[in-house]
Amino acid sequence: MQETIIRHLEAVRKASREIVTLSDECINQVLSDLALRIPAHHEELLSANMKDLERMDPADPMFDRLMLNASRLQGIADDIGNVSSLPSPLDLVLEERELPNGLGLKKVTVPMGVIGIIYEARPNVTFDVFALCLKSGNATVLKGGSDALHSNIAIVKLIHSVLKEHNINPDLLYLLPAEREAAAVMLNAVGYIDMIIPRGSQKLIDFVRNNAKVPVIETGAGIVHTYFDKNGNLEIGKKIIFNAKTRRPSVCNALDTLIIHINRLDDLSLLVEPLIEKQVVLFADEPAYSKLQGRYPEALLQKAEPEHFGTEFLSLRMSVKTVSSLDEALEHIARYSSRHSEAIITDDPTAKTTFLKRVDAAVVYANTSTAFTDGAQFGLGAEIGISTQKLHARGPMALRELTTYKWIIEGNGQVRQG
Repeated sequence: MQETIIRHLEAVRKASREIVTLSDECINQVLSDLALRIPAHHEELLSANMKDLERMDPADPMFDRLMLNASRLQGIADDIGNVSSLPSPLDLVLEERELPNGLGLKKVTVPMGVIGIIYEARPNVTFDVFALCLKSGNATVLKGGSDALHSNIAIVKLIHSVLKEHNINPDLLYLLPAEREAAAVMLNAVGYIDMIIPRGSQKLIDFVRNNAKVPVIETGAGIVHTYFDKNGNLEIGKKIIFNAKTRRPSVCNALDTLIIHINRLDDLSLLVEPLIEKQVVLFADEPAYSKLQGRYPEALLQKAEPEHFGTEFLSLRMSVKTVSSLDEALEHIARYSSRHSEAIITDDPTAKTTFLKRVDAAVVYANTSTAFTDGAQFGLGAEIGISTQKLHARGPMALRELTTYKWIIEGNGQVRQG
């Protein structure tokens, strides 16, 4: 298997050198055509997806991430269309000047080269990654999970057919075998892959970080908190908490822990009342549990254990933590946050400013839902992931984050003295 994969990776590397010769107009036409093909081929895409869904328990939080339907396919097509309409991130002059010796110096954006993505049961990632990588001039190596095997094969087949129709080398997109052994080859593919981005659970991210020789950008895991301050607006809080928890509980920007100031415990039952409609299970600490008894359905209310804090639930479950001050809320977030998305609900300008400055996360919110952590919502087009680290990129990684730069020096016979 290793020899076969290496041969494919060599072909991908070669294709990556060809992409830079494609015009932005050509790339945009490929993406536009692909966006049109997705709804037209929805039957075969959904049929492949159904084969994957049939092998997964619907109660598994990954089931929702795995599922495709006509509406989601149209959304994916719209995102790809959006990417095609965005300005190219390549050949942008970041800096330009003339040195005293007459040399002309320019710093310009260029592709990374070959980007590897390792991800779990999210077939939409296959489309999103291809669109962003092609638009930014990168070749792509994908390692999807076995849960989405049939979906990913069907998607890559469709993409390859569009590339061939435009006389573009299909090797610029390579889907690795689903076997775990393929991941080990990928993580050690120094010289073939320039950067790997894991998208999935914290377990997957930890595995990639601990085993990769290729540079890694961590994305995906979101342990998300919303702090309801002593000066928080009750009606705003109800809407935000409901949206952040229930809009799509299986995604990384979904709310995991509600932190509430002790002075507002009397409002807790009202804050979480809308969650009853969605059957959200609450794991409440002692003060919160006492206030919720008799006010929140018994079957949905449990006492919090230590493991309920610092957990990315990816389901209709949420923990509740009581604090006596903003500082205590900040300490709790600092201890348990994955540095993805954090929010405060408050009418106090000082508390808001303090929270926004002191919370160390890729995206920090005041009086709005963490569900907005998304490249499309930020006007970036479809995203390749949410980076939770600080080197190279942070937050939604879109086109600009998939480029690096090089220096271009032009002279007229200058030589260095001494």
